[in-house]
Amino acid sequence: MTGYANVLRQPGANQGAGGAQLGIELRSVNGRFLDLSLRLPEECRHLEGSLRERVSAHLRRGKVELRLAWQAGDEAEWPEISPSALARLATMQHQVQAALPEARSLSVQEALGWCKQARAQAPAGDEAWMALVEAGLQALLEARAREGERLAAILLDRVAALRALANRAEPLVPAVVARQQQRFLERWQEALTSAGGNVSPEAAQERALTEATSQAIRLDVAEELARLRTHLDEIERQLRRGGELGKRLDFLIQELHREANTLGSKSAALELTEIAVDMKVAIEQMREQVQNIE
Repeated sequence: MTGYANVLRQPGANQGAGGAQLGIELRSVNGRFLDLSLRLPEECRHLEGSLRERVSAHLRRGKVELRLAWQAGDEAEWPEISPSALARLATMQHQVQAALPEARSLSVQEALGWCKQARAQAPAGDEAWMALVEAGLQALLEARAREGERLAAILLDRVAALRALANRAEPLVPAVVARQQQRFLERWQEALTSAGGNVSPEAAQERALTEATSQAIRLDVAEELARLRTHLDEIERQLRRGGELGKRLDFLIQELHREANTLGSKSAALELTEIAVDMKVAIEQMREQVQNIE
């Protein structure tokens, strides 16, 4: 399922943040399985295993990108001048210039930058980072829940469309059966006429029963329509119940497609064939949406 979350926090001093602002950005796109990509600052590399466990505890499907970043606070803008660091820099500068006479001297800005790095500390402790990740995941879940409601509405609309198609097909069946029976009787009469007196009444009756049985089996789509409605009822029930539905809906969509295929193969009239095609289109639209549901 698709979703996006962006959370910024400035943890307290007791969490080791030193006034830094921490940020998390989460992006989620559709996918049948969980595919997690992490983009972490060097200070968070050791948390990769914990982050993957935390994400997999909340998410089951989708391609997810998690990015952590931080920005120094105002009090970190001006580094404290460290005499020992400056002395060390001076010694190193003399050594470099002795080996490379053309090397220029450090500027004040560069010297202050080195002092700042010498005093650099982690922007936040592990607890602050993990709390931020939890907040980001909750925000992403809320975004995905809104997306889930939208997808459920689309699927319920397709369920209603399939019910309407089934209702259109049902009253057509008796007329189609009657037409096919008439055609069968005509073919049977033609067969008897062409055979002349070479066919006994018993053989003719057996042939008629065989043909009639074959036609009845081919044209009877009542079971397919009944099973299709049962699957639609279950899909509707699952969507209204909520929760993790992806795999169950995958299975039900496959069953819908099976019934629509059988209906199309049994149809002996253009009207039923067109309805079966429309059903397959609606079911394929549902399949595309179900791939996005967790």
